[in-house]
Amino acid sequence: MQQFLRSNSLETPMLQHRLLDVWGEVAGDTVARYTEEKYIKNQKLIVKISNAALRADLQMKRTVLKDALNKRVGAFIISDIILC
Repeated sequence: MQQFLRSNSLETPMLQHRLLDVWGEVAGDTVARYTEEKYIKNQKLIVKISNAALRADLQMKRTVLKDALNKRVGAFIISDIILC
């Protein structure tokens, strides 16, 4: 199956979708509640957080979150997290 996905250029989009799905589990329930939008563009996860204090706290944890998300999907999918 993995060979089929790779040969049809579907592996990366599938892993990106999986990464977006696990955002709430990795970041936590509170962060998930304040997440308004999330998407991946140019290997960067862009996340819109509606609470300014929480967004500031997450800024300091970006590297840890990025590493945990990539580890969770088992591949290097994102190189950074942009919080807005």
